[in-house]
Amino acid sequence: MIKIMTGILLGASVLAFGLAPTAGATEPTTTGQLGAGMTMYMQMGGNPGDGATLPRQTGAADAGHAFGIKVIEQFSAWSPETMLAQFRQAMAAHPTCIGIMGHPGDPAFAPLIKQAADQGIIVTVGNTPLPDNQKLYDAKGFGYAGVELYVGGQITAQAMLNAGLKKGDEALEYGVFNESVRSQSDRGLTETLEKAGVKVTRLNISPQVDADSSLAVPILVAFIQAHPDLKAIGTQHGGVTGFIPQALQQAGKKPGQIIVGGIDLAPATIAGLQSKYLTATLDQQLYLQGFLPVTQCVLSAAYHFAGLTINTGAGVQTPATIDSLIPLIKRGIR
Repeated sequence: MIKIMTGILLGASVLAFGLAPTAGATEPTTTGQLGAGMTMYMQMGGNPGDGATLPRQTGAADAGHAFGIKVIEQFSAWSPETMLAQFRQAMAAHPTCIGIMGHPGDPAFAPLIKQAADQGIIVTVGNTPLPDNQKLYDAKGFGYAGVELYVGGQITAQAMLNAGLKKGDEALEYGVFNESVRSQSDRGLTETLEKAGVKVTRLNISPQVDADSSLAVPILVAFIQAHPDLKAIGTQHGGVTGFIPQALQQAGKKPGQIIVGGIDLAPATIAGLQSKYLTATLDQQLYLQGFLPVTQCVLSAAYHFAGLTINTGAGVQTPATIDSLIPLIKRGIR
């Protein structure tokens, strides 16, 4: 009887424990959207809808919708001077936050960021970092969402080496070398190849090509034809990457004949991967470079959070991996 009663009591206790009410969900700290009433001016970098810009636009728009913050887009065709002018325009409207691209560099942006901070405007940066300003204003919400630039170049170079580029081979690095911070990507690519014994020629992308990447085609065709032993082309310019397959075709090259390492996932770049004219492209996950700065703005404005530094780089995409991402790319997410 004792054993029977013990079993009954034990079973009842287990049943009671299983039927005990669970704790309720934590109540939210706000009754509405966290960013309601806030406004953010945000620099997107290139031109509306281009392959190196659209995912950033989509990410910012999604974050704006999720948080209820008004996001006002600014486009500069990658011009540092335009970015500085846009900052002044944004500051005059006295928004909650301004999201910037770091292409003009720390010294050029420093006095403007100080003016904004003195007015209580939160500033955060994406795509290209501003390390000096971030140190000064980190506590006021100045974060960074983007790739570790030099490391991104290294990753791209390593993919090219893994594809068969070797010591003694000739390569072209067509990049932006005249901007101190932005050039870190191209320097990382170049120096990694050089350390592996590759003979690298550096060719600077002009402001004209920076704004209209189609202008790169005749330049690349001429270089390829003048260098018959060329084995590889590398770049960390998303727009130029998409036009390299066109240049290779015009120069009479077949897919895979020249190893190509680029960046981003523009439609022409996707086609280049599928046709195997492109070997690998660095995936910056640009959607995050749109979504995260808006998130930074809302969290810092609402709760005084300090700046967050987030590396959005995710390695490279290749002809073997690109097909699975195409549905997301068509939606402007990847």
